[in-house]
Amino acid sequence: MAQFEARASNFKERVLASFGKQSFLEMLGGEITHIAPGEVDITLTARDGLQQQHGFFHAGVTTTIADSAAGYAAFSLFGVGDGVLTSEFKINLLNPAQGSKLVAKGRVLKPGKMLTICRGDVYAYQDDSEIHVATGLFTMVRAEGLEP
Repeated sequence: MAQFEARASNFKERVLASFGKQSFLEMLGGEITHIAPGEVDITLTARDGLQQQHGFFHAGVTTTIADSAAGYAAFSLFGVGDGVLTSEFKINLLNPAQGSKLVAKGRVLKPGKMLTICRGDVYAYQDDSEIHVATGLFTMVRAEGLEP
């Protein structure tokens, strides 16, 4: 995996502060469990209300944490005053998302001045097993002057 350099020395604090304003992720119960330049992981513990009719995590939940992990991976490289918005994504659901938790791993593939391309992979965990449940490709826009 490529090594990237953050434009802001306080990138971790900026990511956590912005994430703290995500009321939707707070409602879902997501939390950031890893931050590095170009890398963010979001963990979500299973609880009632996050499943679809067959008992699996809802695709919307899986997609949301993949998008957010990819977005914050991009944001970790941006300068002070910049925000992040998703421009486009495509996600493949690979396996039913079931288990005690999901972990979305957002990784920057190619940073740019305005557009940053990221990958988001989601894994489900049950006991000692890890199942790759989704993978996506995300285009993130650096929005000047939009830092929350």
